[in-house]
Amino acid sequence: MTFYFGDWVLDHRGGQHRKRSGGQQAAGAAGAIVLGAMLDGIPESATIGVSLVGGGSVGVAVVAAVFLSNVPESLSAAFGLRKAGHSARWILGLWLGVAVISAAAAAAGYGLLGGAAPATIAAVQAFAAGAILTMLADTMMPEGFEHAGSSVGLITCAGFIAAFLSSHVLA
Repeated sequence: MTFYFGDWVLDHRGGQHRKRSGGQQAAGAAGAIVLGAMLDGIPESATIGVSLVGGGSVGVAVVAAVFLSNVPESLSAAFGLRKAGHSARWILGLWLGVAVISAAAAAAGYGLLGGAAPATIAAVQAFAAGAILTMLADTMMPEGFEHAGSSVGLITCAGFIAAFLSSHVLA
């Protein structure tokens, strides 16, 4: 629900095309883009931090999933910001700030939840998973269907299977 309502607010403040490949960003959409990145970046990063609780390690599948989901989003947004007239230096600074905040969220997930009950950790992970799933269903899958047709469902399932298998084989 948090991602859905936050995304709705961002859409109505000029950021409705922030995750569309090749989308032109409105001149004032930079703030919406950053907030959108934070809506899914902070829970993802906190989940990475939580995975370290109790001496655990960050799974290759988790890092790969975060990387693979964020690179296309940031590239699309950067392209739109460049088309809106922002300099490459400004855009790199913006994404560096997002990366720093995400790293802080990972540290907070580790530091604040080190002694948390398993149910609390599960709730944080469920929140992050819900935000990511809502983002996928709301923004990435419709565009994928627009460009790739009905094979998107099959490709999505293949991605989930690959993530599951890599988390068990590479763990």
